[in-house]
Amino acid sequence: MSIVIIGTGMAGYSLAREIRKADAEVQLVMITADNGYSYPKPALSNALIQGKQPEQIISADAATMAERLNTVIHTHTKVTAVDSNAHSVETDTAGVISYDQLVLATGARPIRLPFKGNAADDLLSVNDIEEYTAFRASLEDAERIAIIGPGLIGCEFANDLAASGRSVTVIGPDPHPISTLLPEQAGKALQRGLSEIGIEWKLGTVAESINKADRGYELTLANGDKVQADVMLSAIGLKPELTLAEKIGLKTERGIVTDRFLATSQPDIYALGDCAEVEGKNLPYVMPLMIGARALAKTLTGTPTEVIYPVMPVVIKTPAHPIVVASAPREAKGEWEINATAKGTKCCFKSADGTVLGFALTGDAVEEKAALLKVM
Repeated sequence: MSIVIIGTGMAGYSLAREIRKADAEVQLVMITADNGYSYPKPALSNALIQGKQPEQIISADAATMAERLNTVIHTHTKVTAVDSNAHSVETDTAGVISYDQLVLATGARPIRLPFKGNAADDLLSVNDIEEYTAFRASLEDAERIAIIGPGLIGCEFANDLAASGRSVTVIGPDPHPISTLLPEQAGKALQRGLSEIGIEWKLGTVAESINKADRGYELTLANGDKVQADVMLSAIGLKPELTLAEKIGLKTERGIVTDRFLATSQPDIYALGDCAEVEGKNLPYVMPLMIGARALAKTLTGTPTEVIYPVMPVVIKTPAHPIVVASAPREAKGEWEINATAKGTKCCFKSADGTVLGFALTGDAVEEKAALLKVM
């Protein structure tokens, strides 16, 4: 039997490790368009404060991973076609590869918005180690950083950059940081905490044009404000990488549609990680990825196993004002109960009968995470 995994990010390598725990001998082939380095992607947004250079984030190269996992890894290789009837994958550099089971672990890619101006193409984004290496090189003589996007990744990078002594301005239309996860009180608490380390906010507006200036760049905002920057980072968000899935003809919505076994709309093809939408949920975080990898490895090696997600709190890496969030189910009905603490905010999303369905903890309130998880 042969299992082919497309992608060598955290999802692909996590699945390969779990497969090897279950079956040391099954033929395993991995295909990646990049160099196949193994590294924890979440570490990119706080490497400065950790004192790590890009090469120190990488845990192993593709050759090392191939040896550890007893697998063949085709790097710098693109999949050009998949014949689901013939169970084969066509590539640009490695020929045609047959499979019994195929897994798409293609991840997500940055959302890019069009901007006016002669320097719009100089806006950087960071979604892999190569892009992060280029970003770090751009910081060498940079003092002023503009971040477009006040979401989770934008705030993590803002904290990291400000803590390294740089002047940071965060721009976005949201009323407060991380508005998709945090209620207003928690978001405002985070905003105050990050302001205390020098971060400036331009919220309720958007960047309209980006032009070169005598020194660096000038961003013109919709409200008429102008922001000067030496380096610009786009952190607007990510969207599942669906190009190959759509080419194959898999059912897609927000992500590649799968059932609880991570099976797609075509036989013997599965999806895992940021690219997958499991029964309507796209969960681009480490914990659901790891849980999915363990379940899928069992399914692929002969023991069909559903993915069952427990409560999965997300720790946001903003040490200037720590945040932990456990989102309530999308269909949940209830209200936020807000309590200010000495140096933070405790927000519990409760049903009509008082059951805690989710929470957002900031500052010193993060210490209550364990107690809240016990009652959920």
